[in-house]
Amino acid sequence: MDEERLPQPDAADIELAKVLQALGDPVRLHLFRVYAAGGEYHCSAEGLGVDHLHKSTVSHHMRVMREAGLTSTRVAGRNRYVSLRRAELDVRFPGLVAALLAAEGAP
Repeated sequence: MDEERLPQPDAADIELAKVLQALGDPVRLHLFRVYAAGGEYHCSAEGLGVDHLHKSTVSHHMRVMREAGLTSTRVAGRNRYVSLRRAELDVRFPGLVAALLAAEGAP
């Protein structure tokens, strides 16, 4: 099965203003915290704690996060898997991810 990554900014091109703007939405901040636990997450709303949202709304939030440089989306056939670009974010903005997670007592 062919795999690809959806377009995302290079790590050096990630802008702090876009990252903070993306995380200014409570749903995206929640998804950020879920993704920060590590691993890849299927793009369906199941298991992400956003089951109450329409699939297109969840897709929109995921696209905003990817375009801001927060996440990476891997396409495998008809499936999409999202992961936080934690290592790249830690290099680009040292301490930012940890500070955002600590702000709400997240892991």
